[in-house]
Amino acid sequence: MSKPKYQPAFPITNHWHNELNHYNGMALRDYFAAKAMQAVLTNHKLEDCDDDVVAKNCYQMADFMLKAREA
Repeated sequence: MSKPKYQPAFPITNHWHNELNHYNGMALRDYFAAKAMQAVLTNHKLEDCDDDVVAKNCYQMADFMLKAREA
C-alpha cells in the first residue's frame, strides 16, 4: 500500500463489531494551512492583501511545515 500524498491531521482507528475502520479526518496539509490563515487573519493590514495570494501563501507555508517534519 502506498503512502497517501497528504497524511491525515486527526486519524482515528476504530474497532467496532470486529471490523477495523479508519477515519482520516482533514488532511494535515489543510490543517497547517488553516493555522497559517488564522495567523494571517489576525494581521490588521489584511485589507492590503489579495485573497488568492493569502490562500496560496498559507498552503505554501503548510508545504514548508510538512517538509520540515520530514527532516
